[in-house]
Amino acid sequence: MNQPAESSLSRRDVLKTSAIASAAIATSSIATGAYAAGDETIQIALIGCGGRGTGATANALSREQGPMKLVAMADVFDNRLSVSYNSLNSKFGDKVDVPPDRRFIGFEAYKSAMDCLKPGDVVILTTPLAFRWVHFTYAIEKGLNVFMEKPLTADAPSSRKMLALGKEAEKKNLKVAVGLMCRHCSARGELYERIQAGEIGEILLLRAYRQAGPTGSAFALPNDGKLPEVLYQIKNFHAFLWASGGAFSDFLIHNIDESCWMKNAWPVKAKAAGGRHYRGDYVDQNFDHYSVEYTFADGTKLFLGGRTMSGCDKEFASYAQGTKGSAVISTSAHHPAKSRIYKGQNFVKEDLVWAYPHKEQSPYELEWEHFLHAIRNDKPYSELERGVIASAVTSMGRMAAHTGRTVTFDQYMKLDHAFAPDADKLTVDGPAPLLKDANGLYPVPMPGLKTKREY
Repeated sequence: MNQPAESSLSRRDVLKTSAIASAAIATSSIATGAYAAGDETIQIALIGCGGRGTGATANALSREQGPMKLVAMADVFDNRLSVSYNSLNSKFGDKVDVPPDRRFIGFEAYKSAMDCLKPGDVVILTTPLAFRWVHFTYAIEKGLNVFMEKPLTADAPSSRKMLALGKEAEKKNLKVAVGLMCRHCSARGELYERIQAGEIGEILLLRAYRQAGPTGSAFALPNDGKLPEVLYQIKNFHAFLWASGGAFSDFLIHNIDESCWMKNAWPVKAKAAGGRHYRGDYVDQNFDHYSVEYTFADGTKLFLGGRTMSGCDKEFASYAQGTKGSAVISTSAHHPAKSRIYKGQNFVKEDLVWAYPHKEQSPYELEWEHFLHAIRNDKPYSELERGVIASAVTSMGRMAAHTGRTVTFDQYMKLDHAFAPDADKLTVDGPAPLLKDANGLYPVPMPGLKTKREY
């Protein structure tokens, strides 16, 4: 990859966003009584009714910070919306008020659902990420507070677009939450403070792993013709870079983000490797394994290992190692983190110095506590910029693996390859953003052969 001119979006501009990472954590023990303004119902619309959208809505409705009610839902799949509605209605009863005429299906359904809200209400955006900028644009127009799932982007043009939209949302005093919930974890929050206070010395190395078997829809078989092509790709969104950033972005962003949080910085470049094995009849764009070396401005490294292969060792954890000791950032998946500090580098019981002493509340719940607190008390609140940068840093590592070239952050942010530039124009019967070749195969990354684009 040729070295481009210096990006107009400098590293100095984006590195500062990590400094606010612990601000929300400081409110992790908010008392319900603090919400003096909680005498009006916050209405919610859910856009994207899959498992994550249903889960996020359940997290919202279970909070005790004043009245809330789900009033509208939208998806492109009728059965997915029905399953979500039935699940939420059975659990939350009168907090769910979504009659059939407020359940909307189709690519324009998001507008109908948001039209049911009043300014200051909340819309939950949990569709595949290609639609994030489309839906965020309309939410800003309607004056809605937004919770949006990660990742936010899979390519540089969308990242630049979302950063610009974030500024528009701030001008309208809209609150924006991003589903990088680990930033709201109390255990990780205390570990961050201890690391910043120097308890493990200067960080020398960060390591992060998400190694499991086949996950989500990352392994996709050919379209059997039962669905139009665009709906097939949306249903199998983990399989396609335009819809999710692939398995890399959707699954590894949390480990990357929590590691960068502890470093209190974002990496400036990445080099990586990866490959496809035992593919059989699968037609997705993913590699089965990824190994990335992220480098920070001071030369510190974050080594990331991702794998989705059966029969291999499994690990889902992140670590920090410093000049005076080491730390477990998270032990197994997202919750509980079981964060702890050791005086040596071996992570053995006899060297344990500190472990988070309290029962951990789910970060999925805490992120809604902090978000709703800001809404009820009209406090400035935006995780948008940090969410975009986390998504871009993740994509930078993915691109390094897919091209076989070192990629800098400045290089990445200047790229012009948009994976789904017309996401706002998709129709059920129209073409999908990714087209098959004459053999019915989708383009896949070819490191060393395709070096300026991922496919």
